[in-house]
Amino acid sequence: MIKKRILIIGSNGMLGQSLTTHFMFNKDVELMCASFENESFYDKVEYKKVDISSSKEVKILIKGFCPDAIINAAAYTNVDGCETEKELSWAINVTGVENIVKYGRTCDAHFIHISSDYIFDGKSGPYTEDEKPNPISHYGKEKLAAENVIKAGRIKHTVIRTNVLYGATQFGRPDFVKWVYNSLSEKKNIRIVKDQINNPTYIDDLSSAISKFIEFGKEGVYNIGGAETLSRIEFTYKIADYFNLDKSLITPIVTSDLNQPAPRPLNSGLINLKAETEVNYHPLTIDKTLFLMKQSLVKS
Repeated sequence: MIKKRILIIGSNGMLGQSLTTHFMFNKDVELMCASFENESFYDKVEYKKVDISSSKEVKILIKGFCPDAIINAAAYTNVDGCETEKELSWAINVTGVENIVKYGRTCDAHFIHISSDYIFDGKSGPYTEDEKPNPISHYGKEKLAAENVIKAGRIKHTVIRTNVLYGATQFGRPDFVKWVYNSLSEKKNIRIVKDQINNPTYIDDLSSAISKFIEFGKEGVYNIGGAETLSRIEFTYKIADYFNLDKSLITPIVTSDLNQPAPRPLNSGLINLKAETEVNYHPLTIDKTLFLMKQSLVKS
């Protein structure tokens, strides 16, 4: 059997780590990982350092490996930073995507790109794939611009819109669940917004869905979100309840109390029906994901 050549860009990020562990032991896959850091977090994978804003570096990476599928998990995801570092964030979130499309097309690669619910204004969520985007932040505008680059790029593609990624990772900054767990375990008071609604997405669910899109050759735009739509404060209370932590340390606030540079879509979330129907995507419940994360959290 000919192995499928899969390139993961952004492999050292939270989703990238989940994707790497998902594919690295698959005997039917020849895996190449790439990220901005000098070295991979994993010893047993082939790895290249890449700056996706550099057309030259992307050309060398893609033409050197000639992948069957490219997963772009690289992004400038600091939503407030995008408001102040517009050139840098655009170079990564849009120009980087242009570069991947340009050279991925020459290999006839299937391009899997991770987009966001931030392309919507958050006035009438949860959203289907067909609803009209209306980004209210620079980050959202960049993610929408990247989608448009891909759609116009004459490349086989799957755009995956997702939201509020969480899950256990070995390296890098803690996800929301780990931050809440650590903060409450250390008896720290935390302020959590009660007016942002999403369906938080477990990263291993997302990785499994990406694998199915590659396996089935599915193209187009798909939502991949979690099983439960709830406010951020409700999510936080679920975490506290599951690990028997002190909920009195949690103070509900509204988003405007934070005075953040970038506006947030408030009533958001993504409807998974299309992915459920076409690739049998069925995300785990939050309690099940917390059970799976428990060992790594308690040890940390």
